[in-house]
Amino acid sequence: SNSSANCWSHLHPVNMFNSYSVKFYHSKALTSPYPGSHVERSQVPEDKVGWLTEWKDYNPVEYTAKSVLAGPSWADPQINDKGFSPKFNERDGEVERKSLNGLYVVENGRPRNPAGRTGLTGRGLLGRWGPNHAADPIVTRWKRDRSGNKVAHPVTGKNILQFVAIKRRDCGEWAIPGGMVDPGEKISATLRREFEEEALNSLQKSPEEKAKLEKQLQKLFSQEHLVVYQGYVDDPRNTDNAWMETEAVNYHDETGETMDNLPLEAGDDAGVVKWVDMSEKLELYGSHSYFIKLVTEKRGAHWSEDPGPECHE
Repeated sequence: SNSSANCWSHLHPVNMFNSYSVKFYHSKALTSPYPGSHVERSQVPEDKVGWLTEWKDYNPVEYTAKSVLAGPSWADPQINDKGFSPKFNERDGEVERKSLNGLYVVENGRPRNPAGRTGLTGRGLLGRWGPNHAADPIVTRWKRDRSGNKVAHPVTGKNILQFVAIKRRDCGEWAIPGGMVDPGEKISATLRREFEEEALNSLQKSPEEKAKLEKQLQKLFSQEHLVVYQGYVDDPRNTDNAWMETEAVNYHDETGETMDNLPLEAGDDAGVVKWVDMSEKLELYGSHSYFIKLVTEKRGAHWSEDPGPECHE
């Protein structure tokens, strides 16, 4: 599912686009060497990241990985290939080329990274020119004791939320079981499919077992859910012409009954799957800690023992 590469995602809290300030910088998207290669990006000083800053001598390295140029089903052809005329900023056949952050500039036939220069043109490891869409399903329940009562944190007194986390085989870090959106697929379907494949190992199940799983999950995934984040992700795979975007969505099992009956089992990209208590002590890769924190805020759950400078009305 091309999702193991999600190991590198990272998001800065300042990355929440709003219409006034796209004051917003890369950190991961400027790292060298480029993932899975020996390619060094050309250096981009912090004050030259933004496209509005003129930089006549900007001369980025061009790189697209062989795995992408080989033309797998999840990748576009090269921009100048005959018969390839992508429709940027819109739905292009089955491929979603709209950005979750609004319109992006297309220059000389190539889309331009809305967050600025990265020191690398081409697509690197990413399949699509422009936005590459991922989905991150955050499935939660309340932590409960043996009698079924919610467990509160001893310091904050707030109830503890748990989420289904996978331990990635490629980098050994705990993560949300997400992945890339397939062409023509609705985000809601991606969220559910990735959860089934990575957390419930549905690909290895018999048709009967799979049907039973589907039925149980239907309840969870058809109820009201919470969109936690939509938009650009600062990711080391990003280039000037291709970048990651994600939609992180929380599905909450209030009573815990739906998820109690589901056998958590590691799928293809995952080594281990389990319920993990949500708190700032968690070492999650990339942007995932930030998404998890947003969920605890929205649900009024425990996050930090150090309250920090909060505004009290």
